[in-house]
Amino acid sequence: MSSNRKDLSPKQREELLSILKNRFEKNDQRHKGFQWAQVQAKLEANPQKLWSLNEMENTGGEPDVVGYDKKTGEYIFYDCSAESPKDRRSLCYDREALDARKENKPKDNAVDVATAMGVELLTEEQYRELQTFGAFDTKTSSWIKTPEAIRKLGGAIFCDRRYNTVFTYHNGAESYYAARGFRGVLKV
Repeated sequence: MSSNRKDLSPKQREELLSILKNRFEKNDQRHKGFQWAQVQAKLEANPQKLWSLNEMENTGGEPDVVGYDKKTGEYIFYDCSAESPKDRRSLCYDREALDARKENKPKDNAVDVATAMGVELLTEEQYRELQTFGAFDTKTSSWIKTPEAIRKLGGAIFCDRRYNTVFTYHNGAESYYAARGFRGVLKV
């Protein structure tokens, strides 16, 4: 899903910035009061983060600005695709879970793919915040960052939205489904 080269060509940068600007302008309810010029300046000053956003985009995440961290001065991007990103599904939770599977192993795991992309899985709090911007994962589900106490016992958690309500569930970390992926968060 990711390459060893963690920078974009000028053409790739231009194309990605155009996509991000369009999405930013079409979805102003996610970032009221923010100015695209300021976001773009941050992106251009952080090519590694721009590369990560490109990975989010290329795997179907449709990243967009959803907040600003006043402490760090960073813009916060979430995957805002209507359903769990299409090219990040059928993954178990983490490397330990992948290694534990004896047969029918998935192609990879959510934690390692997120790390390779330079992003983190959304926490439950972040996932619930995302849902305030619209109805996401009404047909799919997304692994979220699992608390260590749950993970130590072999479990992992995921969320979705059904019946106009956000649900948090548990599963064995080694499980994987065609309709379950993960959503990422990136600060720039």
